Amino acid sequence: MNTFDDREKSFEAKFAHDEEMNFKAEARANKLLGLWAAELMGKTGDDAAAYAKSVIVADFEEAGDEDVIRKVTADLEGKVPSDTIRAKRRECLLQAKGQLAADPNA
Repeated sequence: MNTFDDREKSFEAKFAHDEEMNFKAEARANKLLGLWAAELMGKTGDDAAAYAKSVIVADFEEAGDEDVIRKVTADLEGKVPSDTIRAKRRECLLQAKGQLAADPNA
């Protein structure tokens, strides 16, 4: 195997790792957003965890995070504007990336 092949494999491995970390960060951000919204709805314990899971699942409906924003906005019944939910999701994404950077296996 030559140096070019080694570099190609290295780039492919890095790309796969980066994509996996992005997926984990997005899922974790959605979970954090779901827990935040659950708290606003008065849910605790298993109910809050189940709601957070439903937010994660909602992200698989379409590309991007608009499906999540729509779900949370509808579930909060207009109590929180969608712009606030978008801002909270960005905050959750930063928090999720920080958590994964500190412990990528968590």
